[in-house]
Amino acid sequence: MQLFIVSGVSGAGKSTVISILEDSGYFCVDNLPPELIPKFAELCQMGSGEHQRAAVVCDIRGGSHFDGLFQALDTLDSMKVPYQILFVEADDQTIIKRYKETRRSHPLMDSQGTLARAVQMERRLMKPVRDRADIVLQTDAMSTRKLRDRVLELVYPGRKKVSQLNVCVTSFGFKYGLPMEADLVFDVRFLPNPFYIEELKHQTGLDDGVRDYVFQFAQSREFLDKLEDMVGFLLPQFVEEGKSMVVVAIGCTGGQHRSVAMTHALAEYVRSLGYQVSENHRDMTRA
Repeated sequence: MQLFIVSGVSGAGKSTVISILEDSGYFCVDNLPPELIPKFAELCQMGSGEHQRAAVVCDIRGGSHFDGLFQALDTLDSMKVPYQILFVEADDQTIIKRYKETRRSHPLMDSQGTLARAVQMERRLMKPVRDRADIVLQTDAMSTRKLRDRVLELVYPGRKKVSQLNVCVTSFGFKYGLPMEADLVFDVRFLPNPFYIEELKHQTGLDDGVRDYVFQFAQSREFLDKLEDMVGFLLPQFVEEGKSMVVVAIGCTGGQHRSVAMTHALAEYVRSLGYQVSENHRDMTRA
């Protein structure tokens, strides 16, 4: 089992860190009372393996005294549960700026009167946790993309960035509307239409007859070559940007023949590049 206990000062980026962990396959719980952490670890260990990577957030919202957290850590040690404390922090100026931009209230604002005093008090209260942390992330100069890369480097040492991007390639029919989730949309209605070939009319682009018909034309093969070249160029750029999901949509009139054949071919190409690919045909079975 791999357990991360995420802590840190408010406004430093704990929510972003836990979202990154969740997106990368960790089972995450925010603001878990410290005394429940050992029970949480025990439940994760009892599963069939789906929760072997887990993370919890424990911070000032659970109280200003961390004796309960340290007792929980001692219990984890006695249970031989491996864990790491990931402490997220930023300087006072950055935190104050973030609170002003988001207009959220600091957890200690009511007791301290001003935002500056609340930030300073929280830093003093969190010092025992920071001193015990295995990893300290300073997020002042980090963009979300850089923070994501840093967190993933910590939890997946030696990872290949390409494996973190999920690519969904979907076909659709323009007469049923555009897929709202699409990042990239391509139109193949200019290709010869198998719908007008009687023996192919009731088949789909996954059938050999339709696929052979579509790709017998030079413009189809040339379009696929150019499409593969463009997508092959764009996907690494999306990885660098920090995207975790890209949806590529290819449409024809009804979403049954040309777009299906082209989508299947593109999905195979993207898979050959090492990306995680899902292939979907939204309108293929519509009458």
